[in-house]
Amino acid sequence: MEQIFISSIRLNSPVKKDSYLSKLPVVRHLSAMDALNFSKQVTFLVGENGTGKSTLLEAIAIAYGFNAEGGSRNFNFATKVTHSELHRHMTIARRAYPKDGYFLRAETFYNAASYIDEVGAAASYGDRSLHEQSHGESFLSLVQNRFRGNGIYLLDEPEAALSPSRLMVLLAQIHELVKQRSQFIIATHSPILMAYPGAEVLELTQTGISCVDYRQTEHYQLTRSFLENPEKMLRYLLES
Repeated sequence: MEQIFISSIRLNSPVKKDSYLSKLPVVRHLSAMDALNFSKQVTFLVGENGTGKSTLLEAIAIAYGFNAEGGSRNFNFATKVTHSELHRHMTIARRAYPKDGYFLRAETFYNAASYIDEVGAAASYGDRSLHEQSHGESFLSLVQNRFRGNGIYLLDEPEAALSPSRLMVLLAQIHELVKQRSQFIIATHSPILMAYPGAEVLELTQTGISCVDYRQTEHYQLTRSFLENPEKMLRYLLES
């Protein structure tokens, strides 16, 4: 049986009509649904820029008790309050309680790394300041040293700092943690990550939220089309 900590989310109150949140496709779709269910240990939230996948992941993280700028549930810092109020309208259904958890947010990772240095917690991250490593090295160091298993891990665009080969290392790390009864919810644009076997891929579009095979996503199809015939794609893009 798959280990699921967050089994579903739903909106328990309407978002104000004059709020920018009401214009996000994901909020409109959630408002029309009883709940959005998570049935796999690895779920990917995918979609075009502006559909609201990162806003949704942020709201899930805050509603679950994580710091808005990332970290574990005992992180307590804020450099600037920029998160939305979507979490205030959200109810999370919990199936079990994890022993570990982390919200990895590419956008504010620098701030989280600074906080780790300030509180002297580098020992839990490989005994080396994350600021003393490259962006990609620090991401992997975090996952390899701090993620302990039997946990809930929310990752927002982890591919932002990783090369294709490092993305494959991340896939292997995710798999090891899944075997240790962990759950991942990941917002991503990466077809490499989406290829994780048995993962649930929830595609957010202007018309709805649907569970699809990763080969059906626009990310996969456009990337494949470009790589198979870059000259044709470049002519279309640059000469039109």
